[in-house]
Amino acid sequence: MGDKVLMKGNEALAEAAIRAGCRHFFGYPITPQTEVSAYMAKKMPKIGGTFLQAESEVSAINMVYGAGGAGVRVMTSSSSPGISLKQEGISYIAGADVPCVIVNIVRGGPGLGGIQPAQSDYFQATKGGGHGDYHLVVLAPSSIQEMVDLTSDAFDIGDKYRCPVMIMGDGMLGQMMEPVEFKDTDASSLPEKEWATSGTGMKRKKNVINSLFIEASELEDLVLERQKRYDEICKNEVRYEAVDVEDADIVLVAYGTTSRIAKTAMAKAKEKGYKVGIIRPITLWPFPFEAFEKALSKNTDKTFLAVEMSMGQMVEDVRLAVNGRANVEFFGRTGGIVPTPKEILAKIEEIGGAK
Repeated sequence: MGDKVLMKGNEALAEAAIRAGCRHFFGYPITPQTEVSAYMAKKMPKIGGTFLQAESEVSAINMVYGAGGAGVRVMTSSSSPGISLKQEGISYIAGADVPCVIVNIVRGGPGLGGIQPAQSDYFQATKGGGHGDYHLVVLAPSSIQEMVDLTSDAFDIGDKYRCPVMIMGDGMLGQMMEPVEFKDTDASSLPEKEWATSGTGMKRKKNVINSLFIEASELEDLVLERQKRYDEICKNEVRYEAVDVEDADIVLVAYGTTSRIAKTAMAKAKEKGYKVGIIRPITLWPFPFEAFEKALSKNTDKTFLAVEMSMGQMVEDVRLAVNGRANVEFFGRTGGIVPTPKEILAKIEEIGGAK
């Protein structure tokens, strides 16, 4: 590990990708993630990599499809409306079992919305977004250091399971600055990809990257095989943080930037005598259902309070996890407004008073 350096979130993420062996980046500028592209534009030519500002987000994701199919580590980044434009290509990439990393630095919506931070793309990221039976692994950092660490992990997960991986941050994480430390990584010995369209050298049968299968039975077999890999991901890759949840009367559930604000509210609530804990999902898909099982194992007389920068999206997965065994409440701000610790504390006191 090296010394800590002060970096903006978007730029730290881009540097982490380069250190993880990403040498190909295709994107299109959109606030509040443009610094990712700008950093790649400066750095990629210096290290023999490829940076290309595509003519549109649609073009960018299809370039990612081609590069990923050739077996290289490749990344694209955008913000909410741009990710929407990429959805068809993301479905193709998932359907062809091609690994890549997709970054969404979320802004307010729907439509063009605004450039302030939001978490209102949760449904899009975790429930598909594009068409067909597929999933993205979705990683949700809550700090610039986690943006760095999870970027490296995203490339490894994508290669291991042959799937696209999304890093979902927000405008605040992308624009804020914090000290970060970069892992010592060896990107010179990446795993061989025997399936890739990297040229045969006349030594093997050619590989084909494809997502079109006319025979229904053949397509079903492929979808079922892919589902087995998704099941493995659910078994091996779930990540979360849980603090003081088993004995809590109120369990906050929050991710990303919002989880940091929720932790401040939790500390203030404890000072007032409330028994409060927090579950912070780090993988939004697969969702950490086991964290809720542990929280409910000793006591079901709890209230789970989902806190989001949206009108309530992750709260649906919280309800699924709780499955009627405990009360679930929601507090959110939207449109680019970030909830404050004071607002969350007021909701905790409202719930506490109602018990």
